[in-house]
Amino acid sequence: QGQLVESGGGLVQAGGSLRLSCVASGHIFNSYAMGWLRQAPGKEREFVAAINWIGGRTYYTDSVKGRFTISRDNAKNTLYLQMNSLAPEDTAVYYCAKHSGGGDYDAARGYDYWGQGTQVTVSS
Repeated sequence: QGQLVESGGGLVQAGGSLRLSCVASGHIFNSYAMGWLRQAPGKEREFVAAINWIGGRTYYTDSVKGRFTISRDNAKNTLYLQMNSLAPEDTAVYYCAKHSGGGDYDAARGYDYWGQGTQVTVSS
């Protein structure tokens, strides 16, 4: 059975940067769009960014545009999220997820395979 494993989270000061990685195994990476979503304490899981299979199209929630960059290396079955100019409101557990192929990219219900999450904490 395939799985998604995130890494790269941690504690960083406001204005700092982190790079998240997600390694996929099995058949759950090839030919599918992938996304990053996050969940802060007491809040619902929300969309952050998505990228299509070829990698030529990317999508971002408004609050991270210009600061975050999603990318993928299909040869390595790896998804990335470069996060710059981090702010305390970016604090959350970040999840890597495979898109189901149906539905919008910007809704959590459109994803059918999830990693375990990695904690990102931004101090002010």
